Amino acid sequence: MTRAAEQCRAFYWRQLRETKRSADVAGMGPAALSGYARLCGTALARAHARSGDRIAIAAYLGGADTFDRAVADFALSYADQTAGDHSALAAAIAAGLVRAAPGL
Repeated sequence: MTRAAEQCRAFYWRQLRETKRSADVAGMGPAALSGYARLCGTALARAHARSGDRIAIAAYLGGADTFDRAVADFALSYADQTAGDHSALAAAIAAGLVRAAPGL
C-alpha cells in the first residue's frame, strides 16, 4: 500500500472505559480463565455494539432475504474456519510444536 493510500484511510477507535489493567492469565485455573474470557468477550461485544436507524437499515436491506442468507453463509464459513483452526492447533500441540496447559 502506498503512503498516499494510507493517508486516505479512515479509522474509528472505540474504548469501553479509560482503564489500563491486565490480568495474570498464566496463574488462572480453568474456571477463572473461562470467567475472564467471558468478561473480555462481553466487554469487546459492548465496545463494538452500535445501532443505527432501524427504518433506514430496513429500507436499505429491502424485503428480500439476500442479506439474511449472506450473514448465515458467512457464519457457517466462519464456524468451519474456526473448527479447522482448532484442529490445526490441537495437532500442533500433539506434535509438540506448541505448548499448552493441560485441561484448559
